[in-house]
Amino acid sequence: MSEQKNEKGALVPRLRFPEFREAGEWEDVPIESILEVRDERRVPSTAAPLYSLTIESGITEKTDRYNREFLVRDAGNKKYKLVEPKDIVYNPSNLRWGAINYSQLSHSVVVSPIYEVLSLGDNSENYLEFIACSVMRDQQIRRFITKAQGTLVERIAVKIEDFLSTRLPVPTTRAEQQKIADCLSSLDELIAAESQKLTTLKTHKKGLMQQLFPREGETVPRLRFPEFREAGEWENKSLGEVCDVLQGYGFPEALQGRTKGKYPFCKVSDISRAVAENGGILVEAANYVGDDELSKLRAKPIPPGTTVFAKIGEALRLNRRAFVQTECLIDNNAVGLKAIHGCADDYFVYLLSQLIDLNKHCGGAVPSVNKSTLEAIEVVVPKPKEQKQIAASLSSLDDLITAQTQKIAALKTHKKGLMQQLFPVLDEVQP
Repeated sequence: MSEQKNEKGALVPRLRFPEFREAGEWEDVPIESILEVRDERRVPSTAAPLYSLTIESGITEKTDRYNREFLVRDAGNKKYKLVEPKDIVYNPSNLRWGAINYSQLSHSVVVSPIYEVLSLGDNSENYLEFIACSVMRDQQIRRFITKAQGTLVERIAVKIEDFLSTRLPVPTTRAEQQKIADCLSSLDELIAAESQKLTTLKTHKKGLMQQLFPREGETVPRLRFPEFREAGEWENKSLGEVCDVLQGYGFPEALQGRTKGKYPFCKVSDISRAVAENGGILVEAANYVGDDELSKLRAKPIPPGTTVFAKIGEALRLNRRAFVQTECLIDNNAVGLKAIHGCADDYFVYLLSQLIDLNKHCGGAVPSVNKSTLEAIEVVVPKPKEQKQIAASLSSLDDLITAQTQKIAALKTHKKGLMQQLFPVLDEVQP
């Protein structure tokens, strides 16, 4: 590939394959000339797995929350939309990077009626991978923002008619589309292969934890280190006897926006990002505060070694846990667990918390748990020495998971940077 210098505003990418350097400018065409809405495509009468669109993972299965009977019932009412392999899906109430993707699955799935499902239809001259990457890139998202309704920092609502009327730059030749698609597809294949390695590591950890921790209703694990085989049963305790429950603080908007400082101020989104991009290790946040802000908030920092997670809303249902590596604050939508000295090991508490399904302990129209609810949760724990041995064994595996997660994140960053070079700059091109 060669770097190409372009006139200001020209619809030409900065990085172009040599055989297309003289191919001229790309065309700027409305999306509706390429993609069509699958309005008529509905769920078959038989059950199908329910999927959703997530920021971190694209189109993923949600059968952990919706059982097959639920799907059969609502499939009959035709409430859910069918997604065929290679269809493009986007969320019209929250279109941002990651909230639009295409199905790389080999089978049909179902998505909520909130999503819009589009396909290439008869436009066989266009390559899906190219079109999907084109509509997903940051600069194209900024084009959608110009037509957004009620745009917020983290939510971009774009109706289907506005989505379809937005213009999209495409090469004039099918061959250049194919070349770009092949280049990005090879990166996708590498990311998929590394992601499979990550899945294997996580599956191994899950299986090992099932062996190293007692089953529900039991007090002896199936797998035990030799020196503890005669140590007897684990003890039944409440979570409040094992660790302190640490509350978060309200974060006034006036104090937000600082990207550097002494204390990271962690929101639920920071916890989710730590899980998605850093294997659950929390070392940074999008916002920071100093000692002056700490005094204004009358807040006490969360110490290193604390396990933090969401305590309210849909984020609670995801059961994501992060392990804090530095003094920080958490907002009042999150909560922390800090091992009581002499009773528990910090990393063991982090592992133990991953076995607690908060969905079983939350109530109300909006799922939530409070301090007293968490403290009352029953757990079984061994003596501190055995806790440390389990923690040491699994922390080495978590290190591998973290390294693999970071490798995948680096590949995705590389792909994003490459896309910025392979597609024209749109900042000075009219939408």
